[in-house]
Amino acid sequence: MTTALPIDSAKKLMLFSGRANPELSARIAGKLGVELGPCTLKTFSNGEVYCRYGESIRGADVFIIQPICGNEETGITTNDAFFELLAMIDAAVGASAHRVIAVCPWLAYSRQDKKSAPREPISARVVARCLEAVGADRVLSMDLHAGQIQGFFNVPMDHMTALMMLTQYFQDLQLHDLVVVAPDAGRVKLNKKFASKIGAELAILDKERPAQQVAEIGYVIGDVKGKTAVLVDDMIDTAGTLRAAAETVREEGAARIFAAATHPIFSGKAYENLAAANFEQIVVTDTLPLRPGAPDVIKQLSCAELLTDSIRRIFTDDSVSEVFGGENQLF
Repeated sequence: MTTALPIDSAKKLMLFSGRANPELSARIAGKLGVELGPCTLKTFSNGEVYCRYGESIRGADVFIIQPICGNEETGITTNDAFFELLAMIDAAVGASAHRVIAVCPWLAYSRQDKKSAPREPISARVVARCLEAVGADRVLSMDLHAGQIQGFFNVPMDHMTALMMLTQYFQDLQLHDLVVVAPDAGRVKLNKKFASKIGAELAILDKERPAQQVAEIGYVIGDVKGKTAVLVDDMIDTAGTLRAAAETVREEGAARIFAAATHPIFSGKAYENLAAANFEQIVVTDTLPLRPGAPDVIKQLSCAELLTDSIRRIFTDDSVSEVFGGENQLF
């Protein structure tokens, strides 16, 4: 007579980190109360990326934490991080993981979400297709640059936002005569939401881009004279826009100038631009690691708690939107 094998119905969560932001991964692991799983990650002398899990992951829900960004300390570029993520997903699928969830707080190529000129790629769609092709069952990201990126995915795409975390920080500062300044018309909905949460007025900058990564600010729509201005955006890259915006707002008579953004990309001459802009404080999260040499005015808040709650809810099949009170939609 054949005896049936006992079935262990307990689900198993396993957490792994790529090399893009291991500090954030460690914070999430600590809050979840689990250890990061062993995984060999390296780049060969010819530039190829390699990965291998150090223990069995069969039947587990595997969460891979990897914002698609470079990290000078670990020696990887943005494209290295992207392929490393793809390799980790493929290895997990091949090792019979139950589900593979890519946790990408920062999704690279998100600004290339449409054709702005003939014969251009829609690179954000390419990223989505690649993640799906290698077997990702789900993707988590935070404060996407554009809402249509969610539509590039056929697998569930969970969108998280740092809005409540950032607004709470400014509420705790107890600043007076606040005005939230949108850097361009495309960010008005986000800034309007930000302003309503901290009880501030709203102003809008007239911005034009004569070339990629070049911004020109024309004038301010709204009153900033004698007020505390908070410039809000989803990301800070070269900080050219932020510097131009700060200069324009200062010329219009703002008494104090702060900035807030979710993603601190800080590429190129970002630190020089921020130093020249003379901000009182620049508040960002840790979706990306800060490059060495960051100015003292940068204040980095951790989004580990938000990511931890979302990971826990996905693992237990609960609602992710409840983490944000249903306000995690794109603005």
